[in-house]
Amino acid sequence: MKFSMVVMALLLVFGCKIKTLTGTVVRVADGDTFTLLVDGNRQIRVRLHGIDCPERGQPYSRAATDHLKALLAKGNIRVTEMDTDRYGRTIGMVYAGGVNVNESLLANGLAWHSSVFDQRPAWAELEALAREQQLGLWAERNPVAPWDWRKTRR
Repeated sequence: MKFSMVVMALLLVFGCKIKTLTGTVVRVADGDTFTLLVDGNRQIRVRLHGIDCPERGQPYSRAATDHLKALLAKGNIRVTEMDTDRYGRTIGMVYAGGVNVNESLLANGLAWHSSVFDQRPAWAELEALAREQQLGLWAERNPVAPWDWRKTRR
């Protein structure tokens, strides 16, 4: 019985492969989406997991996009795939030059933590600290979350 439980646990651990992509950034669409060139010729659209940056036309949209571009320019891009969204984009945890890009955008007040898709208390704390310090979009009097802003644009 114990042996079969150990085997089952090992299968669960090693059977669940975490896919990691590496490549070159060929385009940054906005603060939380970019295109990665992998395997020399395949383009993958990547959406950052667990955060939502201001949309085009919102305050701090350009700042979030510029911050993402600067981080991705460090090179050595690594994307840990988390999911695929309804648009076929890879949802991922992104690292550039050893920096967690998702967390950097949160910590600099350039993104909201999407608690619907990510329940990390540390990320909620990063957003709360940025709010408290009035960093980035949190310097605005009444910042509008991108998901609310998109509803008004439909």
